[in-house]
Amino acid sequence: MFITALKEFFGFIERTREPEGYMSWQHILFVFVLMTVMVTLAVWLGHHYKNRIDKDKNKVLIWAAIAIDAVEIFKIIIVCARSNDPSLILLNLPLFLCSIQLITIPLAAFSRGRLKEAALDFVFIFGLLGAVLGTIGAGNIYGSNPVFSFDPIVSGITHSISGFATLYIGISGMKSMKKRNIIYTFAILLSFALSAYIVNKLIDYNYMFLMRGDGTPYDILLNLVGGSPILYPICVVLMLVVYILAFYGIYFLIHEKKRHVKHTAKHTAKHAHV
Repeated sequence: MFITALKEFFGFIERTREPEGYMSWQHILFVFVLMTVMVTLAVWLGHHYKNRIDKDKNKVLIWAAIAIDAVEIFKIIIVCARSNDPSLILLNLPLFLCSIQLITIPLAAFSRGRLKEAALDFVFIFGLLGAVLGTIGAGNIYGSNPVFSFDPIVSGITHSISGFATLYIGISGMKSMKKRNIIYTFAILLSFALSAYIVNKLIDYNYMFLMRGDGTPYDILLNLVGGSPILYPICVVLMLVVYILAFYGIYFLIHEKKRHVKHTAKHTAKHAHV
């Protein structure tokens, strides 16, 4: 009976449980637990390593990089094994919008110099967004699988690691957010977009939603450009570029305001002392 339950959990046999669906109490409970663990660990470790040297701070990021890729590789092995089709690897490449972190978190953990700074900023900018959309907003996976089964759990874990990395990078002070590195951040995005577009053409898939909307809000954009196979992917990438620019803009605005408040307080305190 245990073996049967295990096979059902991993999807090797037809599941007897019906999917509970998006925003069911099981979905809400699962997301709540994921987010609680994610935020708690990020806040605790972020503050713990905040005043440590960069080498110590980076150790946590290395473990996050290893964990997210190990879980994803294990998922791909299971997906291929239960379908007895190794070619499914081609449909599980890290070229989805939220799975880009499978590459950028290790890049942030193991690279050096400006590339490391840009990768840290990329994770900082996109990680939490991916975590929220991939757990709270992933209605499709909860509509086709029981919440407490292999696919939703693995997806939730990888997205939560992505969100953890974002919060940890921000709290521990690893982010650079230097204006000189913005072009590198764009280069990372455009490299993935170009890779996704090429792969889409070769295997007729829809990585990064560059081909079609597939029932998501991207369908609105697809309709606005009349289904153009040229304008649509360009607009998708431009939306992400605008998001990056908006994130940097808001960050610099907040940072400048904090600097101004601190300067004003210091100036006031100096005059009060005199």
